[in-house]
Amino acid sequence: MLDLQTLTQAVGNLNEEKALAMLRNFVAGNPTAAEAGDALTACRNGMEIVGDLFDKGEYFIGDLMFSGELLTGAVEILGPVLNVNSGSAAGKIVLGTVHGDLHDIGKNIFKSMSEAAGFEVFDLGIDVPVEVFVEKAREIMPDIIGLSGVLTFAISAMKNTVDGLKAAGLRDKSKIIIGGACASHDAMVVAGADAWSTNAAGAVTLCLDWVKKG
Repeated sequence: MLDLQTLTQAVGNLNEEKALAMLRNFVAGNPTAAEAGDALTACRNGMEIVGDLFDKGEYFIGDLMFSGELLTGAVEILGPVLNVNSGSAAGKIVLGTVHGDLHDIGKNIFKSMSEAAGFEVFDLGIDVPVEVFVEKAREIMPDIIGLSGVLTFAISAMKNTVDGLKAAGLRDKSKIIIGGACASHDAMVVAGADAWSTNAAGAVTLCLDWVKKG
């Protein structure tokens, strides 16, 4: 029997060896997709601990990067069991670092956490032009569009991207969240986004709330 609380704490402590060993033993017992979903939720709760400790200054960017790798490992182990559940994703996210910005650490962490939470993520990479966001949004009609940026001028690129989505008649078809070092409430207002976050775990929780509310 998997101890979900212990698993959550192992992830929160970044104890990769313990967390992944627990998951391997769990999968070896032929759990149901629902039970695997509970295990994934426990991992996600552990990531919330990581995010909180990062906000408090007890964890650093290297720890966040490691936590993303840990989550990727957890998803790889649980994936075959979770796929039994019709393969349906929690929702679709189009993600990218906006034009002019080449940073991707935060974006990649958010991607790993989103996939662990059950989202299908379409990562467009870095330095993504407005038209590429628009084309992908038109192609897959995502539930959420994530715009990442670190440098201050990325805020203008975020605004240009949202304006491009508006011009294409796609703005109201997706929620838009901005993230990265440049993100703030003021940046969100300027860009015309729906939310902002500098905490990947918190951003994923918000995205889950959005899709649950339809």
